[in-house]
Amino acid sequence: RVEMVESGGGSVEAGGSLTLSCTATEYDASSYCMGWFRQAPGKEREGVVSLDHSGQTTYADSVKGRFTISRGSASHTVVLQMRDLNPDDTAMYYCTATRIASGGYCYAKWWMFGIQGQGTQVTVVS
Repeated sequence: RVEMVESGGGSVEAGGSLTLSCTATEYDASSYCMGWFRQAPGKEREGVVSLDHSGQTTYADSVKGRFTISRGSASHTVVLQMRDLNPDDTAMYYCTATRIASGGYCYAKWWMFGIQGQGTQVTVVS
């Protein structure tokens, strides 16, 4: 059974940095998207970042230039480095993964349809 194992997060002052990590265990997809979406209290879910099996990445405009997603050393592992955090980044961050067609790409809002983890809280205090 696939399980999303998440780590990282926490509380940091504005301008600080945090790192999230996520592994999709027992995941055998050769073509996939992995990444995070977030949800703050009273707000809709927002796709934050994605990385596909070929290494292609996409970022929400709100995090471009501040967040970086990369592959981890283990299979189906992604790492999210977040810097220059601000209070608007405060949210529960959910790691998610979904299969895509061979040669495909991370389509719009793909993260709504993937396997997701239990979430990691990120709190940025001003």
